[in-house]
Amino acid sequence: MNSKIQSAYNALWMIQPVLQLGVAGIMFRRKLHRTFPVFFSYIVLQVPIFCLVFSTYRWGNYEQYFYSYWICAAISLIVGFKVIHEIFLDVFRPYHALKDLGSVLFKWSALVMLLIACVVMAASPPAADPVAQAVLTVQRCVRVIQCGLVLFLLLFARYLGVSWKQHSFGIALGFGVFAGVELSAVALGLNDHLAQSTLNLVNTAAYECAIVVWFIYACKKTSARETTATLLTSQRWDRSLADLRQPAASDSLIPMFEGMVDRAFSRTGGNHVLEMKPAPSALSEDVYPASQIHLASRS
Repeated sequence: MNSKIQSAYNALWMIQPVLQLGVAGIMFRRKLHRTFPVFFSYIVLQVPIFCLVFSTYRWGNYEQYFYSYWICAAISLIVGFKVIHEIFLDVFRPYHALKDLGSVLFKWSALVMLLIACVVMAASPPAADPVAQAVLTVQRCVRVIQCGLVLFLLLFARYLGVSWKQHSFGIALGFGVFAGVELSAVALGLNDHLAQSTLNLVNTAAYECAIVVWFIYACKKTSARETTATLLTSQRWDRSLADLRQPAASDSLIPMFEGMVDRAFSRTGGNHVLEMKPAPSALSEDVYPASQIHLASRS
C-alpha cells in the first residue's frame, strides 16, 4: 500500500471513535437514545469494535485480525439491519397497519439474507474462507436495503409527512450515503478500476461522512411531522390495510349464512301464519293485530 494512502487511511480510521463518541454523547444529552435505542447501541458498539480490530491490526497476527474483523463486521451488520427496522417503525409510527406490514417484511428479508449467506458458505470455493464470503454477501444485501431506504424516504416523504429535518431521515441519509459509495467502489474494484488500498480509503472516508451527517442531525432540534393534504392518501392506505387484516364481523361467511337461513324461515313461517289464520274478528284482532300481520307478510 502506498505510504500516503496508508497514512490517510490510518488517520481517518482513528478519527472514527472520536466522532462516534461525540454522536453518542449528544444523543444521550438530548435523550435521543430513548427514541432511537438501536441506533444508539450501534454507535456505542462501534467504539469497542474499533479497539479490538485496530489492536489486532497493529499488534496481532494476520489470523487474529482476519477473524476479529469479520466477526465484528457480522455483529455490525446485524445491529445495522435492526437500525433500518427502527427507522421504518419511526416513519410509520402514525400508521399501525403499515408499521405491522413493514415488520413482517423485515423478518422475511432477514430470513432470505440468512438463507443466501448459508448458500454462499456452502458453495464457496475451497481457497476462499466461507465465513468471510457469507458476511460479505450479507453486507452487500444490507447496503442495497440502506440505499433503498433513502430512495423510499425521498419518494414518499410528502405522503408520510416526513421532513428532511427529522432525525430518522438523517440516520437513513447517513447510512444511504455510505452504502451508495461502498457499492459503487465495490463495483469499480471488481472491474479492476480501483486498487484495494484505494477502495479501503474511499470506504473509510464515506463512513466518516456518514458519522458527520449523524453528528449534524443529532445537534438539530426535533422537527414535527408535516401536516399536508397528501397525508390523506397514507391514511387511506393504512385504513384499507387494516380492513384487510381485520374484516368486519358482518362480512364473515357464517353470520351471512345464518342470516340467510333466518330470513328463509321467517318468510316460510309468515306465509303459514297468513294461510292458517281465520278471518279477522274482534278476538283475532286482540291476538294478531293488523300491524303485525303486515310485518309478518313483508318479512
